[in-house]
Amino acid sequence: MEVEMRIRGLMMDPVTNMPIVILKDVGGSTILPIWVGIYEANAIALEIEKVTTPRPMTHDLIKNLLMGLNTEVRKVVVNDLREDTFYALIWLERDGQTISIDSRPSDALALALRLDCPIFVEDAVLKTSKQVGSVSEKINTEDIRKWLENLPDEDMGRYKM
Repeated sequence: MEVEMRIRGLMMDPVTNMPIVILKDVGGSTILPIWVGIYEANAIALEIEKVTTPRPMTHDLIKNLLMGLNTEVRKVVVNDLREDTFYALIWLERDGQTISIDSRPSDALALALRLDCPIFVEDAVLKTSKQVGSVSEKINTEDIRKWLENLPDEDMGRYKM
């Protein structure tokens, strides 16, 4: 089963200083932090803040290609978590044919923002992420989750390059 999520914010991990995309389920209070790279976080931040660049960035180029090929992105799904690495699929539709493309979650999320398509996370991924004792040796997932849940709205999305 898939749970619809929205990007709640983008912030820096206070321990590792790595960017984190915060997903929150649409109908509840489940939060899923996904650690991403600096460049991927920048691509997401540009779209969150609606910053236009003089030339198309990679995700803008992908959007333009898909639109030019009359291909619609139906949804993106974070569908797996293995060895502390998240996996995602981008579901495309063209001429009545549905195609799934393997993707890093950060790329799928950056594209979803640009195309305003729904974001989902497999229920099994949410359950697995809650069972993981730590995302890295330095970070306890439950502590981070509690910290994120108590973070005021005005502190979300304060990611700066």
